[in-house]
Amino acid sequence: MLNGLPPLILVTFFPLVGFAIILFMNEKQKTAIRWTALLTTLAEFGWSIWMLVNFVPSNPDAQMVINLPWMNLGGSPVTFYLGVDGLSILLVLLTTFLTPIALLSTWSAIKEQVKGFMLFFLLLEVGMVGVFLSLDLVLFYIFWEFTLVPMYFLIGIWGGERRIYAALKFFLFTMAGSVLMMAAILYVGLKGNTFALPDLIANGHFTTTAQLWLFLAFGLAFAIKVPMWPLHTWLPDAHVEAPTAGSVILAGVLLKMGAYGFLRIDIPLFPQMARILAPWMAGLAVVGILYGALVAFAQKDLKKLVAYSSVSHLGFVVLGLFALNLQGISGGIIQMINHGLSTGALFLFVGMIYERRHTRDLDAFGGLGKVMVVLMVLTLIITLSSMGLPGLNGFVGEFTILVGAFNSSILGSPWFAGLAALGVILAAVYLLTMFQKVFYGPLTKPENKLVKDLSAREILTLAPLLVMIFWIGLYPKPFFDLISPTVDKLLVVFK
Repeated sequence: MLNGLPPLILVTFFPLVGFAIILFMNEKQKTAIRWTALLTTLAEFGWSIWMLVNFVPSNPDAQMVINLPWMNLGGSPVTFYLGVDGLSILLVLLTTFLTPIALLSTWSAIKEQVKGFMLFFLLLEVGMVGVFLSLDLVLFYIFWEFTLVPMYFLIGIWGGERRIYAALKFFLFTMAGSVLMMAAILYVGLKGNTFALPDLIANGHFTTTAQLWLFLAFGLAFAIKVPMWPLHTWLPDAHVEAPTAGSVILAGVLLKMGAYGFLRIDIPLFPQMARILAPWMAGLAVVGILYGALVAFAQKDLKKLVAYSSVSHLGFVVLGLFALNLQGISGGIIQMINHGLSTGALFLFVGMIYERRHTRDLDAFGGLGKVMVVLMVLTLIITLSSMGLPGLNGFVGEFTILVGAFNSSILGSPWFAGLAALGVILAAVYLLTMFQKVFYGPLTKPENKLVKDLSAREILTLAPLLVMIFWIGLYPKPFFDLISPTVDKLLVVFK
């Protein structure tokens, strides 16, 4: 407790303080609005660090729990139930870490309706943190749906030329899955006489048929959000049209909500069906890895290339989760963090290029390394991280996932790992090709000769991501230590 206020209440709802202040500010006070939003998100990151300091890694159970009576739904109690454990703590930290970085990137990019943009961004942070901390299914669903609204407006108002189409597609795809998830939540809660997830996992025993339909109902919502192949088609449109900060948060955090849903709900609540369907899920994940990589290679638009790389990289995460062993799941969680850092940084790079050249066409570049030396060096590190170079964060996650998939008795075949490993090679192909087309070659186009290198603010925006890329790549032990006890407890039913 801090002055009598539970820590998870602060971590979840503190952005509303900044929201309330900005709400009463004049639209013309753009600089003050930007600083208020940035300082609010930095303070929010501070609260999450304080939560981390008070977190006990050896304890596999939910910590700092808040469990308050809230309402009744069909005779089953719904509680305001928040808690943090090894499955969620790194994702909360990722959310609060990326949000101020994303806001800092908007300083010169968002010039109109700055007040509305910052208000929606702060609301989005509340929703994302709430999803990762909720331990009641109804509360989880409320936060899950809540994130749709600010992201819809961030794309629809501040996006590109086809922003309305992209925003509607994003909204409709996610809502389609959410309707089935709501039906599954009602069934599970009313059958189990509670919506509290830990109680349902401990006591909820469903028939094989019920487990199948419930797993699929939840799983469809999560698979759309990841997004898994073939439910991924909303993602490239959303990324291409979203403002840079929106793309950073969409790739860095919102996609992780889908993978987290599998980990928090589908796998522990329906273990029998998770075991039976694991090879099918892993098969779809491998298809996504290879498909995403091949389509990324074919792209001429920088943002679409990075968007399809997300489909490929998130395939690794799903493969790790459904290996259903310690290496696979731990690697999957670490890779969620890695993807947020590396792909978030790639979207920042694309945004910085776009602000200068107002195009994302790969053929419009070439030779930029001669005039943007700092950006070239930083982008090279980010690119190598994203393709899994040893010594950087991507290698740690992907290698651990491949080991987990190779050794998985539940998947039952080393071919899943073998085919997924091709995705690592393909990633090197499309990422290095992108890097070469942007930074190498002759500087023939006159407009490229006038491009300025990164400003101090832009370097400051990328620097924290680079620090984390090296930290996880060189010394991942503290991150695995946070995860392992909770994962071990989750896997007891699969041993």
